[in-house]
Amino acid sequence: MSRRNARRETEIFSISFLDCITCGLGSVVLLLVLSDMKSPEAEKSQENLEEQIVKLQDELVDIAGQSEILNRDLKAQQEQLSEEKAKIARLRGDLSDIRGKYQTSKKEADVANALEGKLASAQQSLTEEMKRVLGKGFHRKKDDAVGGIPVDSEYIIFVVDTSGSMVNYAWPLLIQKVEETLNLYPKVKGFQVMDDEGGYMFSGYRGKWIPDTPAQRKIVIDRIRNWNAFSNSSPIEGIVEAIRTYYSKDKKISIYVFGDEFTGPSIDAVVKSVDVLNRADDTGERRVRIHAIGFPVRPDAPQYTSIRFATLMRILCAKNGGTFVGLDDPQRRPSPFRVGDAAAGPLEPGDLPALQAAMQQP
Repeated sequence: MSRRNARRETEIFSISFLDCITCGLGSVVLLLVLSDMKSPEAEKSQENLEEQIVKLQDELVDIAGQSEILNRDLKAQQEQLSEEKAKIARLRGDLSDIRGKYQTSKKEADVANALEGKLASAQQSLTEEMKRVLGKGFHRKKDDAVGGIPVDSEYIIFVVDTSGSMVNYAWPLLIQKVEETLNLYPKVKGFQVMDDEGGYMFSGYRGKWIPDTPAQRKIVIDRIRNWNAFSNSSPIEGIVEAIRTYYSKDKKISIYVFGDEFTGPSIDAVVKSVDVLNRADDTGERRVRIHAIGFPVRPDAPQYTSIRFATLMRILCAKNGGTFVGLDDPQRRPSPFRVGDAAAGPLEPGDLPALQAAMQQP
């Protein structure tokens, strides 16, 4: 009886112990499963990922804002472009109208210029019979700076002596004669103004023609009033520059030389240089016409330099299809441009052949 009881106690203890061990292990496993176990590296990676997500969200908001601004700017630029296109369309329409008017005006101007040229030629073509009928007393006034000058040129170039003697004593008269010369040509295709050194009054028009408009003529006259450029009182440089730069077979050009003195070394050398440059064609016509207007010098100036100018320009004008006009000082006689004046002073040795030729000319 006692042995049976002892075995039963032993078996009961063994089962209870195993149950306890099993339950304990199950609890530990359950705790491990239920517990949130994370390593420090995993936690740090999670934090970095969240920060990147927040940063990307902020950048997305900024990009959305910039996109909205760019869309507004694009819309404004498109509207402005539409306005500019509309303006261009209107301007093209205006340009077409102006071109139509210009073509009409140009045709009328060409007809008018042709008629004026024929009229001028008719006025200047006096036959010997007409001269006989009119008498020997038929002459233009001596102080008419443009008398007898052909006005058939389409382009004109002024070569102006800007020396001190001209600026200080003859400038108002020069401006008057420039205006009178321009008035001879109601409309030309272009003109130019340079000093006797070959320098341009308007450097922006170097090598180009100044367009002929009433406003441009006024600008030129106003500019001449205050024009003061260096001059050596020798027009050869200006004449050479004018011929070399502007000569063209399809253009009729006249050069107007305004001055009062010639201080160059030789008249004959200048004449020969111009002959080479402004050579005649098969018909005997020169490339350009050369006209000249001689102004009276101040009373205390050496008179022989003015006579040398008159001699030089008389020869150049006669050889190059132009006219020379010497202006008298109404307050003083005799005229400084009268060749052979004993009070004029000595001429240069190289001037004698040219002077003799000038005295033989009518």
